[in-house]
Amino acid sequence: MIQLQNLTLRRGAKVLLDGASVTIHPGEKAALVGRNGAGKSTLFALFNGTLHEDGGDFAMPAAWRIAQVAQHMPETAEPAAEFVLSGDERLVHLREQLSKAEQSGDGIAIAHAHGDLHDAGAHDARSRAEALILGLGFKVDELQKPVNSFSGGWRMRLQLARALMAPSDLLLLDEPTNHLDLDALVWLEGWLQRYAGTLIVISHDREFLDAVTRVTLHIEHQKLTRYGGNYSAFEELRAQQLTQQQAAYAKQQEKIAHLQKFIDRFKAKATKAKQAQSRVKALERMERIAPVLADAEFQFEFKEPANLPNPMLAVRDAVFGYRAEKSTKTEAAGAQQTGAAGQFGLKPELSDYATTATLHAQLAARGELPPEPQPGDRVILRGVTRTVMAGQRIGILGANGQGKSTFVKTVARTLPLLGGQITEGKGLAVGYFAQQELDVLHAGSTPLEHMVRLARESGRDNTEEAREQQLRNFLGTFNFPGEMVLQPVGQFSGGEKARLVLAMIVWQRPNLLLLDEPTNHLDLATREALAVALNEFEGTVMLVSHDRALLRSVCDEFWLVARGGVAPFEGDLDDYQRYLLDEAKRLRELAAAQNTPDSIAVSTEFTSAEAPKASQPTLNPAEQRRLDAQRRQQLAEKTRPLKRALEKAEQRMQTLGAEQTALEQRLATPLPPAEIADVGRRLKAVGDELAALEDEWLRLSGEIEAIEQAATPA
Repeated sequence: MIQLQNLTLRRGAKVLLDGASVTIHPGEKAALVGRNGAGKSTLFALFNGTLHEDGGDFAMPAAWRIAQVAQHMPETAEPAAEFVLSGDERLVHLREQLSKAEQSGDGIAIAHAHGDLHDAGAHDARSRAEALILGLGFKVDELQKPVNSFSGGWRMRLQLARALMAPSDLLLLDEPTNHLDLDALVWLEGWLQRYAGTLIVISHDREFLDAVTRVTLHIEHQKLTRYGGNYSAFEELRAQQLTQQQAAYAKQQEKIAHLQKFIDRFKAKATKAKQAQSRVKALERMERIAPVLADAEFQFEFKEPANLPNPMLAVRDAVFGYRAEKSTKTEAAGAQQTGAAGQFGLKPELSDYATTATLHAQLAARGELPPEPQPGDRVILRGVTRTVMAGQRIGILGANGQGKSTFVKTVARTLPLLGGQITEGKGLAVGYFAQQELDVLHAGSTPLEHMVRLARESGRDNTEEAREQQLRNFLGTFNFPGEMVLQPVGQFSGGEKARLVLAMIVWQRPNLLLLDEPTNHLDLATREALAVALNEFEGTVMLVSHDRALLRSVCDEFWLVARGGVAPFEGDLDDYQRYLLDEAKRLRELAAAQNTPDSIAVSTEFTSAEAPKASQPTLNPAEQRRLDAQRRQQLAEKTRPLKRALEKAEQRMQTLGAEQTALEQRLATPLPPAEIADVGRRLKAVGDELAALEDEWLRLSGEIEAIEQAATPA
């Protein structure tokens, strides 16, 4: 077991733990929680031997093997599978011994080496390594790709797989979910639940902690406290303790005041001097209860949008993906139309409906942009038809690599639309949170410079709110005080960069939020503040996140990005988790049907009770294309009148929405009583017609989607 007795731990001159005592038993799975800077990572350094205690006693079995995710970015051309496999250092050592024995021709040593390799699990080591890689979201054809060919986030996934590959008695995980999608997160939870050793994990994902841990270690005010139960149980117990402590403190303060009042009143009287002195001694002996000191919570809110176009977006037969290199001139033209403000998620105010389809047509007429995907373009999603209404809260779900970020980036105009059209409502203003913060930040610029540039690009640089002191005050509300607003962003932590992006989005006053993994570097307090702010936001939210607590609290509907399309997902996050397991099974069956070697099949740790579906006969390509064309033509004929009616309803809704806004503005000004009555009656009529049109819109959309789903091959 791990034992800490009266432990003192420092980081430089700062005391992080003082008199801490706790015991962690073998096989326990513990969450280590506390505010940033409380000492969580320093305690990890004590566990792995890179730091030593400054006082007290620390004991851990000397024979325990420790596994931990390396924090450095791997730079190697080694294939991914070999890189993860080499995480089992004992296996690597035994293979080296076998190689030496074979070179020397020592038969006994060769026999011993083979026996040791069998005991170390060499017979299935490669399949275990590849199952870890595939479980964390990689594709089969990426197993042999060089490690340095992957982006930083994917390399950190390989580091995680390498740590899981190493046989261990103690596994230390510091924010293991930061670079994972929801499907990989579900897989990791299952793996850790079956892990036989002792696990200590630092994470800001409450649902992940609830699923994996059964003990919570809390660092606060230089003390380390053990709580039985997962994170939710810890929160309940902690709240009860704070309530009891505050009540006991208040009661003691009343008693102290009563004693002090007696002392002050009678200490000068000879007849009461003895009693007064006894109360003085009672006060001195009293063990004071500390008051509950509430830590300052980070809070913010999104400003009320200037207007709410309805619908916000209409996506029709859109094609999403990436242009071939030859189209870089085209992308530059599109970026020029968007303006430099697009870096910060700004959308220009348009005089009428702005459609990227119109832009594409204009550029195509000049020979600058092809209206349809061209050879060499990488198409991710095709035939996407969806409408985004004012006030919707949409969670974007989908397995890794299916196109969630591609969809969001295209709507945010950071990627060009390859085909179809996206129609934007008049006055649409998008706030875009990119998965990689530096996609919208400049490493060499300061927070203040970012805000000044944002004000200039939005045309608000001459307003009162764009004055330097006002911008400083605004940044201060996002925990960028004093001289911190003059520090280069490149020196900031991931959490600080995320807060800066949030500040920039809030300042823009958007009516549509596109958030792509906004919680990756946020602590629990900031995540909770974000959830509160999103729930109070009056505009529309489209959210991609692996944080299920955030998705549950914010989103009231889900879209699924899968198999090259975007469709509504009928169900909740628990249903989606079951869908992921079934999808993993489907991919395993597909790999088996393609004669993929068993050694690289995804681990059968996740299975479904559903029986495998019968395989479909294979058609030749020409016949398949003919059938696909016929199916598309039939689908178009069935949906054409419905789509015309839907478009007509949307146009009428837009007209009524504008009239409703104008009527509400009139009512806000002084009017004669008779005119107030007329405006009120008209406002009610407009509201009733809008409600009826929305019902009609929902009916038409449902019929179109039902027809499209029925026409989609199983």
